Amino acid sequence: MLVSFEVGATKKGENVFVSAASGAVGQLVGQFAKLHGCYVVGSAGSKEKVDLLKNKFGYDEAINYKEEQDLNATLKRHFPEGIDVYFENVGGKTLDAVLLNMRLQGRIPVCGMTSQYNLTQPEGVTNLAHIVYKRVRLQGFIVADYYHLYGKFLEFVLPHIREGKVVYVEDIAEGLEKGPEALVGIFSGKNVGKQVLVVARE
Repeated sequence: MLVSFEVGATKKGENVFVSAASGAVGQLVGQFAKLHGCYVVGSAGSKEKVDLLKNKFGYDEAINYKEEQDLNATLKRHFPEGIDVYFENVGGKTLDAVLLNMRLQGRIPVCGMTSQYNLTQPEGVTNLAHIVYKRVRLQGFIVADYYHLYGKFLEFVLPHIREGKVVYVEDIAEGLEKGPEALVGIFSGKNVGKQVLVVARE
């Protein structure tokens, strides 16, 4: 999760937007940004998840993207001065709207593109020119790039978990036969928090 600071170069007081914010990654990224003194808004796909973001994970605001007719206008309302760091998990229309709302020298760490994985024809992004206009840095990464930070991550996160300053949610599926359903659920937004498959309790 420290990648959001390594790639995003997040600074105290900045405006941070996190997509798929109630998932395994998003739930922690937003909390870390809050601990770092940032204003944080998350996006999720249900009222239950929006409530979770605000009331359990401590996000300043949260939106249900499925209920938003104009995501660009919604982002302008939540970020009147623009977005400094966008932690990208979904791609597509969300990324397109975010690009219109990035601040100069903004950063976009790209963790995933979940809205695109199951499409036979991926959605085009039409606002890419804003990367140039606003000098935005957009950088993809995979976990293997940052294994060397694992010890540093544990030093950071374990005390915060013990003190209750960082919390997490697991979505537990019981039994190996539930595996396929749980996997499909990840890509359709059914899981809340980290999806875990319990093969046996013994």
